[in-house]
Amino acid sequence: MALCAKKRPPEEERRARANDREYNEKFQYASNCIKTSKYNILTFLPVNLFEQFQEVANTYFLFLLILQLIPQISSLSWFTTIVPLVLVLTITAVKDATDDYFRHKSDNQVNNRHSQVLINGVLQQEQWMNVCVGDIIKLENNQFVAADLLLLSSSEPHGLCYIETSELDGETNMKVRQAIPITSELGDISKLAKFDGEVICEPPNNKLDKFSGTLYWKENKFPLSNQNMLLRGCVLRNTEWCFGLVIFAGPDTKLMQNSGRTKFKRTSIDRLMNTLVLWIFGFLVCMGVILAIGNAIWEHEVGTRFQVYLPWDEAVESAFFSGFLSFWSYIIILNTVVPISLYVSVEVIRLGHSYFINWDKKMFCMKKRTPAEARTTTLNEELGQVEYIFSDKTGTLTQNIMVFNKCSINGHSYGDVFDVLGHKAELGERPAPVDFSFNPLADKKFLFWDPSLLEAVKMGDPHTHEFFRLLSLCHTVMSEEKNEGELYYKAQSPDEGALVTAARNFGFVFRSRTPKTITVHELGTAITYQLLAILDFNNIRKRMSVIVRNPEGKIRLYCKGADTILLDRLHPSTQELLNSTTDHLNEYAGDGLRTLVLAYKDLDEEYYEEWARRRLQASLAQDSREDRLACVYEEVESGMMLLGATAIEDKLQQGVPETIALLTLANIKIWVLTGDKQETAVNIGYSCKMLTDDMTEVFIVTGHTVLEVREELRKAREKMVDSSHTMGNGFTYQGNLSSSKVTSVLEAVAGEYALVINGHSLAHALEADMELEFLETACACKAVICCRVTPLQKAQVVELVKKYKKAVTLAIGDGANDVSMIKTAHIGVGISGQEGIQAVLASDYSFSQFKFLQRLLLVHGRWSYLRMCKFLCYFFYKNFAFTMVHFWFGFFCGFSAQTVYDQYFITLYNIVYTSLPVLAMGVFDQDVPEQRSMEYPKLYEPGQLNLLFNKREFFICIAQGIYTSVLMFFIPYGVFAEATRDDGTQLADYQSFAVTVATSLVIVVSVQIGLDTGYWTAINHFFIWGSLAVYFAILFAMHSNGLFDMFPNQFRFVGNAQNTLAQPTVWLTIVLTTAVCIMPVVAFRFLRLSLKPDLSDTVRYTQLVRKKQKAQHRCMRRVGRSGSRRSGYAFSHQEGFGELIMSGKNMRLSSLALSSFSTRSSSSWIESLRRKKSDSANSPSGGAEKPLKG
Repeated sequence: MALCAKKRPPEEERRARANDREYNEKFQYASNCIKTSKYNILTFLPVNLFEQFQEVANTYFLFLLILQLIPQISSLSWFTTIVPLVLVLTITAVKDATDDYFRHKSDNQVNNRHSQVLINGVLQQEQWMNVCVGDIIKLENNQFVAADLLLLSSSEPHGLCYIETSELDGETNMKVRQAIPITSELGDISKLAKFDGEVICEPPNNKLDKFSGTLYWKENKFPLSNQNMLLRGCVLRNTEWCFGLVIFAGPDTKLMQNSGRTKFKRTSIDRLMNTLVLWIFGFLVCMGVILAIGNAIWEHEVGTRFQVYLPWDEAVESAFFSGFLSFWSYIIILNTVVPISLYVSVEVIRLGHSYFINWDKKMFCMKKRTPAEARTTTLNEELGQVEYIFSDKTGTLTQNIMVFNKCSINGHSYGDVFDVLGHKAELGERPAPVDFSFNPLADKKFLFWDPSLLEAVKMGDPHTHEFFRLLSLCHTVMSEEKNEGELYYKAQSPDEGALVTAARNFGFVFRSRTPKTITVHELGTAITYQLLAILDFNNIRKRMSVIVRNPEGKIRLYCKGADTILLDRLHPSTQELLNSTTDHLNEYAGDGLRTLVLAYKDLDEEYYEEWARRRLQASLAQDSREDRLACVYEEVESGMMLLGATAIEDKLQQGVPETIALLTLANIKIWVLTGDKQETAVNIGYSCKMLTDDMTEVFIVTGHTVLEVREELRKAREKMVDSSHTMGNGFTYQGNLSSSKVTSVLEAVAGEYALVINGHSLAHALEADMELEFLETACACKAVICCRVTPLQKAQVVELVKKYKKAVTLAIGDGANDVSMIKTAHIGVGISGQEGIQAVLASDYSFSQFKFLQRLLLVHGRWSYLRMCKFLCYFFYKNFAFTMVHFWFGFFCGFSAQTVYDQYFITLYNIVYTSLPVLAMGVFDQDVPEQRSMEYPKLYEPGQLNLLFNKREFFICIAQGIYTSVLMFFIPYGVFAEATRDDGTQLADYQSFAVTVATSLVIVVSVQIGLDTGYWTAINHFFIWGSLAVYFAILFAMHSNGLFDMFPNQFRFVGNAQNTLAQPTVWLTIVLTTAVCIMPVVAFRFLRLSLKPDLSDTVRYTQLVRKKQKAQHRCMRRVGRSGSRRSGYAFSHQEGFGELIMSGKNMRLSSLALSSFSTRSSSSWIESLRRKKSDSANSPSGGAEKPLKG
């Protein structure tokens, strides 16, 4: 493992010589061993202890332990501190060691995979960790690529091979890579063993889509590009074998360069606790100083008179020194304001919350048999404070499955099923799907519900036949037939796969292709078309065409593409058909389907020959080749005849639109960060309702230079502010506004906006001088989509929001390309989906479907935050009430550091008497049931605003605790000054006073936790009343004859408790103290509930009313998206595949509805707080300088 972590100087260039380990070793390149773990056997103890003592409380308790070892100042035994401290450190260390063990296990699993490495002319099995730069590796079909390789040769023609890159960029469609011609013939082991070429290339970097290098071999130079590289994390597909030269290994690979480091994550409450502990320590020092000064004065003025009876210790020489020792004694006595049991309890509560997540059956995926898993126990309460979610697209929001849903042919729409009354049938009411048994080559997985389309095919309708003929010819799909009649389509985009499969089932089966022909089985008859040209797809053209000659010699152009492009290129005679097809397109768009238009054009031989000549000239042009070709294509793709349109459903994961809508209502902003193309991401944005046609505007940022991006962002901000001004909000945009003012104005703009930005624009936007402008613009938008981003850019976007916004971030993804942002965000969530387990291993929480995120946040997260806040408020209250009594007592005991309570009560108070009730509240409490948490997402906002535990709430708690301690001490003190026993003797003595105060304290804090508990269970009852019973049982036992007989030096006060609690005066004192302590709290809460209830109070009241009235829950209506957003053709397509097919280098490639949620108005108090937060703290420019919100 040492090799994995070895640090090397930065490289300027990489040199790798094939089959020459001795030469390559002198550069000290990294081995192929990876390391994602944090510790090893030697570093675990020091590093883990260092991390744990970063917690101020742990350092504080270590300091107290050292003080308690000094007998002159310690009035408590040292074991009272060291035992709980060691317990806390041990529990945390075991948890951290367990987490790291699984990281080691994962690393070892990867490092010990085997590859075939060419060593001394022989292929040998080597572990991945032993692979070195310059080695030649043989990969076989479906194997993972072990390192970043230069492709040398493959089993396919022209050195082609096919890879799946889902672990890198999230795309599941296959990509093609090609060896350079000079090495593509090196398929023989003997030839490869003699290969001694040297590669000089760029140093290791994280750019997935770029590679620049040169191969020097046989005194020639050959340029290398990304098309020649196989990156670690890819999987070889549909290629029997290939050979590659290792260029980058282990941590130098682009995959690992994009993986962020494992970070030590703390919650905002943890950070606040560190601050509060420092404050408490300062308060403790102040109390110690006051009491020490009092001790010095008392010893000087009064204590000298009693030297005969109360002599000073031998070491004490003066009143001043006595005060100095008294200071440290009081520091030890008063340290219980922050007992170490607080941290033990926090860990237990977090563990309980984690188990609730693990045990939640509603987050269990039956299909995959996968439960939700809390992979860390330290972040649960932060799940209730999330404001920004950064989500991957492919595999996280979508299933990446396209389904042929509907189509329009010659003005007739197919795909809807109607009942006997002529009403459209819903999904559950549909009859059996169409029977394709007539077609032996049909795909059995394909389902279609409208039998009238198959009837039209069987009846020989020429328009329907031409429609499916187009789908079977106009594509770049490759067909593979493993067994007779078993066809497998390998499509570059899932869109194309869905369309070709639809044609296949309706009788037009694409069977095979060569560089110059396409063979289609049309209703059982094999017909071979001559492929004359492929007019390739690109993001500007947004269409694809093929020109074919049928067996009769007729030349026809078939075209399919986005409706916004194709409808303008139709022949005027199709106007009537165009009107009806446009209506169908609008209907399909309303259902959120991806659409494209189909058209054709007949060409005569003479025109085609002339056009082909001009196309050849354009393709050979040295300058402006793409522009010249585009003009030639534009000419032939005009005056086409309309055939119809298709509608494809891009399968979202179940529940994604509902989840996004619910989280949006909870004021959580969702940003999609995807490696996919802009068009695909935007379309998914519409499908999952992140983007809607009701939005004021969707800003598209596509600038290629810094100036262009800056200008586009500036225009977007101006439009938002101008729009608000015209809508009467009174905003005016001024160029000299400070960034904080601009942000304040932007975040209050009227209307809903969205921002879409691609990778190369984002690279400029993330530069230091522009990141604030980007963040201001993005945060003013309701939705943000970043496309074509690298894994590192994902992490940079998350880091940008963390840096400038005082908000909790959550990143969710399912692939290795998401690991970096998962590690960077405050909370990382892994989807255990189709793309391996790297994201899950790097995550803090994992489950199998995106929809479970709403339950994780709105139920588990909100409850965890609520419980932890109530626990902390109560804990500080009860401990200040307990500890401050010593402070008041100091003024009546000569500041001698004598305790009010006996030492056993002090030891047991936090461990036995009050630990279990507060644990029960911290683990089980809830303000409203889970159904209401989901029904009222606005309940989530107090966590985002950090309302339930902050510095203000902390001071309120300690004020209540100090108030309680004053009454707890002075009421019994005043009573005991004059009270007598039943027999007339004086009631007041030290032990009786201690028993009375202790009993009052235990009863008061028990009643208080009863008031604080919002959800009573049998466990709460048992712990609260059981703790009271245990207190009295231990109290009487410690004052019993039995213990005195066994330990006469320890339990001297026999019968004291029985005698004291037998006095009616004592019980009246306890009742009076309890009433005076509790009644103001009850009165305050009653008034607040009546005059200013919060949202949870309102929800509880509504729930009570519902129970009484037995009202039915309001049903939600399904509403589809309407509008003109239709263009969806082949959005995962890449340019260049048509040219590759025509060149003869045969390729093999592979391949949402929402219920409307009516926005409930939030309580005015939350809105006012949010406005206050917006005005004072939401400025990006100031967010990094101000302390964490609290």
